[in-house]
Amino acid sequence: MKIKDLMTKDPKTVQTTSTLVETARKMKELNVGFMPVMNGNALVGVVTDRDIAIRAVAEEMFPKETNAEDIMSANVHVASPDTSLEEAGEIMEKFRIRRLPVVDEFGVLVGICALGDIAVRGGNLEEAGEILEEISEPSRPEMAA
Repeated sequence: MKIKDLMTKDPKTVQTTSTLVETARKMKELNVGFMPVMNGNALVGVVTDRDIAIRAVAEEMFPKETNAEDIMSANVHVASPDTSLEEAGEIMEKFRIRRLPVVDEFGVLVGICALGDIAVRGGNLEEAGEILEEISEPSRPEMAA
């Protein structure tokens, strides 16, 4: 099975100039925790709900004045529509990511493949569980002495 068989097609995006308010509202409206960031038609980064919390809110950035490009992760790992589920899982595991943007031969964003897609739609619950275990870090907050 290939990514194109189970990816979310035509994903919603924000532009680099979208404010954090606009970005967060779109994420809320779509009930997602991940948003591709575009510069025109080019994928240039991604913003997650965690990015908003850690890179913006915790740093006391002003959400109406801060743009998506100010907090996005710019080194985006992508796959093609013809990437196998096994290879997609390997990419997710290697780079410790749960969502993989899918681009065509021209670099145009055509979909998103999430680890949950591999588990549920791809029927690979065991493999998805192993990948999740690999990419997840134990939650052990640092305690002040």
